[in-house]
Amino acid sequence: MNENSRTVAQNKKAYHDYFVLEEYEAGIELFGTEVKSIRQGRVNLKDAWCSIDNGEIFVNGMHISPYEQGNIFNRDPLRKKKLLMHKKEIHKLYGTIKQQGLTLIPLSVYFNKGKAKIKVGLCKGKKIYDKRDVAAKKEANRSIDREIKERMR
Repeated sequence: MNENSRTVAQNKKAYHDYFVLEEYEAGIELFGTEVKSIRQGRVNLKDAWCSIDNGEIFVNGMHISPYEQGNIFNRDPLRKKKLLMHKKEIHKLYGTIKQQGLTLIPLSVYFNKGKAKIKVGLCKGKKIYDKRDVAAKKEANRSIDREIKERMR
């Protein structure tokens, strides 16, 4: 992302449940009312995931709330949305996913030069002990920062 981009939504749960190994940028095939709704920030990535079917990549479970002034032009909020990536990248991702048992998870939605983009992460699931380890490290860093702040006073 660069200085021309504006983040609309992030999937914080993805960073909690998965190790993000690589990140990719993709365009999203949307209808007009969906774009307007995303501009208002009415998008949810919490339970979203990506799938590859017939050489095309789709995002499933991404909820885009209906646009209030859209009336008959609104689409189903949970419909499958096609992602726009180069065929070479899609084939590489497909091979990696099938071979190593990884998952594609949408990490964030943002606008770059007026175009809606989505950041997709190649992720590996965390085990419960991994989550505990990350939480323990976070807590340790917080307590260290707290002590430093106390000593500075």
